[in-house]
Amino acid sequence: MVLQRVAIIGASGYGGLQTLRLLAGHPRFEVTFLGGERSSGKRWSDLNPFLPLPGDPVVQSPDPEAIAGVADLALLSLPNGLAAGLVPGLLERGVKVVDLSADYRYRSLAQWQEVYSSEAREVPRSDADLCREAVYGLVEWEEARIRQARLVAAPGCFPTASLLALLPFLRQGLIEPAGIVIDAKTGTSGGGRAAKEHLLLAEASEAVAPYGVVGHRHTSEIEQLASQAAGQPIQLQFTPHLMPMVRGLLATVYARLRDPGLTADDCSTLLAAAYRHSPGVAVLPVGTYPSTKWVRQTNRALLSVQVDPRTGQLIVLSAIDNMVKGQAGQGVQCLNLMAGLPAETGLPLSPFYP
Repeated sequence: MVLQRVAIIGASGYGGLQTLRLLAGHPRFEVTFLGGERSSGKRWSDLNPFLPLPGDPVVQSPDPEAIAGVADLALLSLPNGLAAGLVPGLLERGVKVVDLSADYRYRSLAQWQEVYSSEAREVPRSDADLCREAVYGLVEWEEARIRQARLVAAPGCFPTASLLALLPFLRQGLIEPAGIVIDAKTGTSGGGRAAKEHLLLAEASEAVAPYGVVGHRHTSEIEQLASQAAGQPIQLQFTPHLMPMVRGLLATVYARLRDPGLTADDCSTLLAAAYRHSPGVAVLPVGTYPSTKWVRQTNRALLSVQVDPRTGQLIVLSAIDNMVKGQAGQGVQCLNLMAGLPAETGLPLSPFYP
């Protein structure tokens, strides 16, 4: 069996660490390059002794020429703005790329520069053609295009949970395009491994805190895909909350049904049909609502739907592990498809409980 060689760039961050953990048991991938700027030149065991790797490799500076010599695929887990400095060189040398940052999630470079204005000022870009080429890596909706792609932009965790809930109803024209509200709650690991005051235990423990109440960056990412699905511009309200837990994400999506006669059972049937070929998405029975603990350390999304007959409001609940399905696991799904494998190859679907 020929193994596909994979480079992990940003290996010591949470996304990189989770990816390495998932690939450690993968039957068809071999990690052949670990890249990082701040950790360059250091042995892996000195940085992360809790996750031993064969041969105890040295982390290297992420040079495209060096990566191309040892890897067929690269997964980039870097801060926004940095991936764009590596991707053109990797693609020119025939290395296919999955990017976990936001650098290629927008088809318009100008829109990325507007949404990520602080990063755009620090890292000038001229790769508008690659923004147009990149495939949005929401596997359940873009599988065929991902299989043919050389550059995939993996979605953020909030857009993943929200869009899995929304897209089936938008595609069928069953909900009003106006008045969509997403209330989402996530664990602190979504903030990354770098030290941040609001993520300190003393700050985040025993507290629930909203942030980015207006204009959160993921709002426009969700709107971009929602608008494509609906065939018309969609503006929605998105509010995230930080929860006193390490991992997990629960999004509650509210929308008004166009047909007041639709029941929760009808909507649940629609969801189940939309994801009937997606083993990583499960639709719970009506009246059973997902918990983040039910998807902990898995690449599974749990969906549940309810309809309020008083208001005609559709309520869809979506639970994922923000570090797996919301980041590294979805990245591995994309690598699988680009390597010609089934999307769920090597990925956990059963939780560690409790």
